[in-house]
Amino acid sequence: MSADQLENTSPLSFDINELMNILPHRYPFLLVDRVTECVPTKYIKGYKNVTMNEPFFQGHFPGKPVMPGVLMVEALAQLSAALLLSLPEYKGKLVLFAGIDGVRFKRMVIPGDKLEMYSEILKMKGPVVKSKCSASVDGKIVMEAELMCSIQ
Repeated sequence: MSADQLENTSPLSFDINELMNILPHRYPFLLVDRVTECVPTKYIKGYKNVTMNEPFFQGHFPGKPVMPGVLMVEALAQLSAALLLSLPEYKGKLVLFAGIDGVRFKRMVIPGDKLEMYSEILKMKGPVVKSKCSASVDGKIVMEAELMCSIQ
C-alpha cells in the first residue's frame, strides 16, 4: 500500500504487540503502551500508563515520584518514530533522535497518570523529519516540544 493510499484510509491503531513489531525498543525503555490513532504522513496519538512499577521511580525521587522530563521527551520521540515506521517505505529502518527545540515542561507526571501523547509531522526533508509534539494528563498539557529525527 502506498503512502497516498494510506492517507485515504481510516486512522490506524496499534496495541503493544503491534507496536513492538514496529519499534525496536523493549522493556524497560519502551515508553509507549498503545497507539490510538495514526494517519501516516500526518499525525499519531498514543499513551503511556505511568505506574509506580517504573524502574526510574526508585531514584526519581524517593518519597515524591516524578516522571523525568527527559523520559517524556523520549516517549514522544518513540511515538514519532512509530508514525514514520508505519509507512511501508520506512519499515525496518532505524529512527534516531536528531534534535529538540522549544521544549517546555508545564506540570509533573506521577504514578497513576495516563500520559497522552500527540505528534504531528511539520516537515520532511530527505531522511530528516521535524514534528510538533505534546503530552497531556487529564486534558492538561504537561509538556510541548518540536523534535527532529533522522531515518537510517
